This record gives sequence, C-alpha cells and structure tokens, in this order.
Amino acid sequence: MSFTVIIPARYASARFPGKPLADLAGKPMVVRVCERAKQSGAVAVHVATDDERIAAAVRQHGFTVVMTRPDHASGTDRLAEAAEQLGLGDEHIVVNVQGDEPLIAPALIRDVAQLLERRRAAAMATACHAIHDGATAANPNVVKVVLDAQGYALYFSRAEIPFPRADSEMSGVPSYRHAGIYAYRVRFLREYAALAPAPIERAEALEQLRALWHGHRIAVVVSETDIPPGVDTPQDLQAVLRMLR
Repeated sequence: MSFTVIIPARYASARFPGKPLADLAGKPMVVRVCERAKQSGAVAVHVATDDERIAAAVRQHGFTVVMTRPDHASGTDRLAEAAEQLGLGDEHIVVNVQGDEPLIAPALIRDVAQLLERRRAAAMATACHAIHDGATAANPNVVKVVLDAQGYALYFSRAEIPFPRADSEMSGVPSYRHAGIYAYRVRFLREYAALAPAPIERAEALEQLRALWHGHRIAVVVSETDIPPGVDTPQDLQAVLRMLR
C-alpha cells in the first residue's frame, strides 16, 4: 500500500499565533511532525500552508511545501487543494496529520491509512483511544466518538457521549477520545470540498461531522494505547517538551 501524508499548517491561531514554528528542542514543531510522518512509511510527506514563514522553515529542513490559498475554511479543504496541485490519482490515499501533533506515533499514521484501504465502504478513516476518567469525558475540549458494531463512527461530539445516566448500566460501554488524524481517498477529498457545511458541524465546530451529515461513513482505528495530546496553547508546548525529554 502507498499513501501520502499532507500536513496542513497555518500561522494564524487565536490561542497560539505562529504555533507551527514554535521551537521544540531546536526544531520548529511542524518539522517534528514531518519527521514522525516520514517514519510512517508514507511515499511522500508535504506541508500545505499559505504562509511563507512556515514554508521557509519546512524547506530548510528538507521537506516539501504546497502553497495553498489563504481562505480555506478547514484543514480538509486545504488538503483537497494540495492533492489537486500534486496531481494525485483518485484512489490514492492521503493522510491528514495535524501540524500540532509532534508526538504522533508513526505506526498510528500507517494504521489509519491501512484501515481505509481495507474498508472500501468508508469515505474516511480516523483514530481514537479509550477514556479512563470522568473529568476527561466531560471536558468539552476533548472530542468524543461513539462507534457502531463494525467500528464505524456514529457521531462525534464535545459533549459526553455516551452519556452515563445514573440509572443505566454503563459497564462494558467504553467512552473514546477522538484524535484528529484522517485518511481519505483523493476522489473523496474533492467531493468533501464541494459539500455544503452541516448544521451539526457548525454547532460542534467539528469538520468531520460534515461527512456524516451527508451520509458518508468514517472507519475508526481504536488505539490500544493513549494517543499523545497535541499542542493548542503555550502551556501544552511545555508539556510536550517535558515528554520529549
């Protein structure tokens, strides 16, 4: 199987401007993500950005850049343009690895790509891991996913799902944290970019809900180990630095 990793990266961020260029032990964070992606077995790793500062840093460390428009509403829309510029075939698999995930496991990137290749009924694939405490399950900054019997996503939410009613039997019903990694076939990337944004997508601010709203299936890898957190704030960056050390 062959797949390409594309890492969307933009400079603007309400909570952490310039986040992709934040220094992580001597290298920009987006470069650390590129290094992880390269270890996954991808045939190519590209950064999709609209910012020349990010592009310069990526090229300086030997990785390739696809310059994209600045007006994309989501990272998936940016990937669709990048895949078009790269001339990738309809059935080629592209993995969207977020530019703020410097600790992502290369094996997880490969597993998500392989799951999509196996599941022909799926338009996308992604990943999750079990939640072990109530505080995490109730945190709206932690995205949760509920799966069906075949491992396809039923819904993603910032709310606690499934909700543990006091009089219900929740033993054996796991709660999963969703990790923001996605695999797509190029033909679906083009289709996704043309889909109308969904009301539930706007309400939850979760772009993957656009696919579910329009009837597309999302296959989900359940990681046996916790997937490391990404970097949303300067405080998160310090936590990742401690993990790297």
